[in-house]
Amino acid sequence: MSENKTNPLLCNPETGTCEMPAGETSKESITITAQKKPIKIIYYTDPICSSCWGIEPQLRKLKIEYGDYLEIDYRMGGLLPDWNYNSGGISKPSDVAHHWDEASIYYEMPIDGNVWLEDPLDSSYPSCIAVKAAQIQSQEKALKFMRILREKLYLEKKNIAKWDNIAEAAKIADLDIEKLKKDYDGDAEKLFQEDLNLAKVLGVRGFPTLFFADENNNKLTVYGSKPYSFYENALLALFPEAKKKKFVNQNALSLFEVYPTLAVKEYAVIQDISVNDAAIILEELFRKGKLEKKTIKNGSLYSIK
Repeated sequence: MSENKTNPLLCNPETGTCEMPAGETSKESITITAQKKPIKIIYYTDPICSSCWGIEPQLRKLKIEYGDYLEIDYRMGGLLPDWNYNSGGISKPSDVAHHWDEASIYYEMPIDGNVWLEDPLDSSYPSCIAVKAAQIQSQEKALKFMRILREKLYLEKKNIAKWDNIAEAAKIADLDIEKLKKDYDGDAEKLFQEDLNLAKVLGVRGFPTLFFADENNNKLTVYGSKPYSFYENALLALFPEAKKKKFVNQNALSLFEVYPTLAVKEYAVIQDISVNDAAIILEELFRKGKLEKKTIKNGSLYSIK
């Protein structure tokens, strides 16, 4: 019976996961080994996963403090194939709006659920395939692109299943849009299918799921949105020699040189200060004209001018 209540858009803030209905799992086994750096993370996410937006602060901090030791392989989960899901009290897009507003308050990250009332998505597959297409061009630009897609969805209420909105995000991320469209219609779909197949082998049940592995195929999994210490401890358990690199602030704007857009919660987590203190600092920078601000009903996103 509980399976029927699982809806991928009904992300549970307490467990920190957007969980998929139980499906087939593969009996294959797979070896995950770190190659370029001591630790490899396979991160299963989806551009429309609100719990994944909720762990942006922790992930961004992990990259700053331990980026020298880890490589992250971003895999797309395909959270919403279509609207055949009719469970957990969600049967149509408008049912998601209130739920996303609640998730925003819980994670202290800006989300406007009204996209599900104004221009609802019919699937997350187009945005997943678009990210795979971007990865063909550049892993770095693809990561920037996925962030922009999320900002467009959560703050601007843009339907990122539509090509026009995907292309707009690609332009900001400095991707070759013509190549992106060609790959989107071509190889990217195959790469996305490979991600879905691997998810079955790894037993991915929901998002975010992070598989940490060392060079000897020792593995640890962090499932769902968790406090920063969970991600840090997983890395240190597999590679105790890792030395934390604290972010050095030249000034209050230094962090924006690393991450051009930051929510208050992200600034707070990375700087190890309270959300309240972070809000005061960022608001002061905005007041002085040093930052721009995008404010929605559930928070703000700051960017360098």
